Amino acid sequence: MNLNYLKFGTIGLFWIVGTMGLYAQQLTDKSELQLNDLSAFNNPGKSWSIAEKVLSDPKKVNQLILSKGTGVLVNSTSSKEKGADLITKEQHGNMILELDYLMANHSNSGIYLQGNYEVQLLDSWGVLNPTSGDNGGIYERWDDSKPDGVGYAPRQNASKAPGLWQHMKIAFQAPQFDAAGNKTVNARILSVELNGVLVQENVELFGATAGSMDKEKALGPLRLQGDHGSVAFKNIKISKLPNELLNGRNRNNAGEDPIYVDAQSNTSIRSFIYYGQNKIAVHAISVGSPLKTHYAYDMDNGIILHAWHGDFLDATPMWHGRGNATSRARGVVTSFVKSAVPAIAQLSNTALPWPSDTSNSSFKSKGYILDKEDKPQFKYQTYGSGVTDIIQVSNDGKSLNRSLTLEKPGNNLYHLLANANTIEEISKGFYRVDESYYLELEKGAPKPIIRDAKEGKELIILLDKPINYTISF
Repeated sequence: MNLNYLKFGTIGLFWIVGTMGLYAQQLTDKSELQLNDLSAFNNPGKSWSIAEKVLSDPKKVNQLILSKGTGVLVNSTSSKEKGADLITKEQHGNMILELDYLMANHSNSGIYLQGNYEVQLLDSWGVLNPTSGDNGGIYERWDDSKPDGVGYAPRQNASKAPGLWQHMKIAFQAPQFDAAGNKTVNARILSVELNGVLVQENVELFGATAGSMDKEKALGPLRLQGDHGSVAFKNIKISKLPNELLNGRNRNNAGEDPIYVDAQSNTSIRSFIYYGQNKIAVHAISVGSPLKTHYAYDMDNGIILHAWHGDFLDATPMWHGRGNATSRARGVVTSFVKSAVPAIAQLSNTALPWPSDTSNSSFKSKGYILDKEDKPQFKYQTYGSGVTDIIQVSNDGKSLNRSLTLEKPGNNLYHLLANANTIEEISKGFYRVDESYYLELEKGAPKPIIRDAKEGKELIILLDKPINYTISF
């Protein structure tokens, strides 16, 4: 057997309500089924367990660290425990499925609708040109002449780093059969949204995926693949498929034609930028990379607002008609700030609150200069010192590397590395922030301080020398 075939497997999941099963197509519009433990599944294997929290070091292959509790379904595999698929007791036809999942480094899983049609789950972090075998792909069958199999690649790579929670929403239309059991209508995956980005739309399925459970039929179980690597699931919800979505109807966007900007080379575009909860930065810039990793920078505070993988920019709001000066990211956005506060502050002691604005810092933006590769270097003055802020996309496109240099270090100046609800140190100098991104300090950096803040936690560091760190997401 071609070893590449083993990359693609099966998955399963079922639900049970009281003592009687409900098919998804029988649900009312307001009904919703949730799977929070293993009681809804047929004979879960030894690799499956329940946890309250899952932590994974993205530098370690196939590793998941669990804390006892409830709410998360965890599949932990190893050389001694291969793992098994998880299969629900009940069956489904048309439905909408939503779930959160977390991939270990180099892990592989998948969602088999009706046990037959696979939507791939894979650690595809950093893949520039995804195939049908990558995260969010629809994998139909194996073909020895085609190393990536036969199927439908996601429109863009909307994947997050291993060890970070991802969200998937699938609208599925089941196949139809006549009284004699002959198939009259093929199954369709009407849409797949990965981390809020539409990656598949109205895909007709002409047959079951290789390795499927059974022949095609009107009702079938849902499987979560467990025999190809460690993975965790939570917030699994199943609801009725709205009639207006049947056969791919009502999926076309109305309104003006979009104006998209691709970053085929290093690209910088000034605009107003929405961030956080409908907040707006007016002196901001979006910086795009051909490595398909991009970020937005607020020049009024010297902060990175957010970053994203995938396609670059939607300039429709800015350039269509009279426009409103705003643009928006086209990929999966990872937010780094709750509100726009200064990147640097002077603290006579570390118990003092972080300032909410630059009013007492003599802050003055000096704009930016472009290097020979058209990458911006941001410059500003604050607390009597010049600052150079250089943000570069890593060579593999997975991360942002940041270098912050002061002309006059000292004077109790600190840099705000992160402001979040949770900040966890995974290893020395390596942090997971809000289960949303990783931050790693260069060796030799001063030890940062995790402290309580008005809005959760803050990670701050003394700027007595240049600071270099990496943000991965």
